[in-house]
Amino acid sequence: MIIQLENQISDQLKKSIIEKVHELKYKTTEVNTQKGNYIIGIGKKDFDIRKIGHLEGIADIHIVSDDYKLVSNKWKVKPTVIDLGDGVIIGEGHFAMMAGPCSIEGEEQIEKTIEHLKANNIRIMRGGVYKPRSSPYSFRGMGIDGLKTWYKAAREAGIKIITEVMQVSQIEEMYDYIDIYQVGARNTQNFNLLDELGRVDKAVLIKRGISGTIDELLYSAEYVFSAGNESLMLCERGIRTYERASRNTMDINAISILKEKTHLPVIADPSHGIGIRDHVEPVALASIMAGADGVIYETHEKPDEAFSDGQQTLNFAESARLIERMRKTYDLRESF
Repeated sequence: MIIQLENQISDQLKKSIIEKVHELKYKTTEVNTQKGNYIIGIGKKDFDIRKIGHLEGIADIHIVSDDYKLVSNKWKVKPTVIDLGDGVIIGEGHFAMMAGPCSIEGEEQIEKTIEHLKANNIRIMRGGVYKPRSSPYSFRGMGIDGLKTWYKAAREAGIKIITEVMQVSQIEEMYDYIDIYQVGARNTQNFNLLDELGRVDKAVLIKRGISGTIDELLYSAEYVFSAGNESLMLCERGIRTYERASRNTMDINAISILKEKTHLPVIADPSHGIGIRDHVEPVALASIMAGADGVIYETHEKPDEAFSDGQQTLNFAESARLIERMRKTYDLRESF
């Protein structure tokens, strides 16, 4: 169960509520976030919530059977909406597009990408400054200095930044220069990293693991929420299967299922989902029709010269066409 506590509840009142829950043979965990205070109760025996629902200090109480309780759709009246400020909102009724290169390569590339995004009214730029690469000899990013250069140009243009954080030590150094921390597929079950991201007041996007299940993605989000951060998004980015015709297998099913299971925004990543430039657009549009709250994809002025992932990256003309078609597709979906 999830017990929502009233604001400014006294320690004594909270203690008495916890004691009542223990009497029901339920174990309790306190969760304090930037938005609310909760008591999570875990137990097997059914009970009448009226036994504790009337207690002073309780704002609301919910029975949630899912193991991932806080991110479950069974207790939230309204879906989570994330406000990044300056009119940039992600969630139900606020379709988000995030675009940019796989890797941040230099100042000129940053400026040209921002020019492209501004021309198409895109307010969130993606890009990697720390890159997890399969080969240790591949380009692994410009690091914090590249992020600072990127941040300066993006802020002047009114554009928000999403970039991948790979380890706990990077969280603090990146904090002042980003708007969304991205947890990549290889780190989806890095529980130390997830715990620490729960302690920051910045949005977090969690990508599905390379071979991860939908439930495992939800458990990862539960780690962040239970550590204190409610500003979460989930990202379907394809999974590894026996199929060899594409880089990954984009699980369009997962988008619809996640929208049913969780109140968190669901973002689609068609670039990694299929890994082939010519197929990014149809997969992106299919993801929107499946219910995605946003799409994150890769674009570069000259994809064939990109430092990484050029084979799945759209050039600016292809990107502009995709943006136009995504807006039309979203409008069509909302008209149903």
